Amino acid sequence: MGDRLNGKVAIVTGGASGFGAGIVAKFLAEGAKVMIADLNIDGVAGEPVKTNVAVNDDVAAMVEQTLKVFGRIDILVNNAGTTHLPAPMEDVTEDDFDKVFAVNCKSVYLTAKHIVPLFKAQGSGCILNVASTAGVSPRPRLNWYNASKGWMNNATKGMAVELAPEGIRVNAINPVAGDTPLLKSFMGGDTPEIRAKFLSTIPMGRFSTPEDMGNAACYLCSDEASMVTGVCMEVDGGRCI
Repeated sequence: MGDRLNGKVAIVTGGASGFGAGIVAKFLAEGAKVMIADLNIDGVAGEPVKTNVAVNDDVAAMVEQTLKVFGRIDILVNNAGTTHLPAPMEDVTEDDFDKVFAVNCKSVYLTAKHIVPLFKAQGSGCILNVASTAGVSPRPRLNWYNASKGWMNNATKGMAVELAPEGIRVNAINPVAGDTPLLKSFMGGDTPEIRAKFLSTIPMGRFSTPEDMGNAACYLCSDEASMVTGVCMEVDGGRCI
C-alpha cells in the first residue's frame, strides 16, 4: 500500500479485466478512488458503472455517476479497446473496422468532450491513453487496429500540447500484447507454437502484465510526473527497439 495517488479520483475505462484491472488495482493500492467503467461489470470489486465508451449518452452517464459518487474527477484512463482478427487489410469487414475505430478512437473524443471542461474548470487533470506497440511498430494483418492505436498516440500529443496551458497533462502507454482476453484475437489463435513465435519478437521474452501497466500508469498519473506530458511510453520489453 502507498499514497502516490492519495485523494485522487480516477475513471478507468475497460477496468474490469486485463490491463485495465491491473491499473485499477494499482490505483486503489496507491490511495485513489476509482470508477470502473466497462460493459461487463458483473462481479467487479469496487465502484462500477456500465459503459459503452463509443456511445455519447453512456459516457455522459459515466461522468455523472462518478461526480455523484466521488464529487470530482482528477484522472481519466482511456483503456477500453478492441481489435479485429488478423486478416489481410482488404478482408476486414466494414463492421469490424467501424467497431475498432469507435471503441479505440471515438471513445477518446467522447471522454474528452465530457471531462476536459471539468479539468479546465478546476485547472488540473491527467489523461492517460492506453495505446499499443502496434501503433509504433505495426504488425502485419492487424492493419486497422495498428492505425487506430497510431491515431491514439498522435491524439495524445495533440491533446497534450493544447491542454498544457490549462494545467492538464496527457500521456500514453504502449504495451506489447499481454495475457489478457484480447491476446487470442491479436495472435489469431492460442497454441504453444503461436505463443512462442509471438514471444520471439519481444527481447525480454515475456508478455506485458496488468501489473506492468498499473506501475507505468501510476507513475504517469501521479505528481511525480508533473513535468511529463505528451509522452507515449513503450512498456514492451524492448519490442520497438
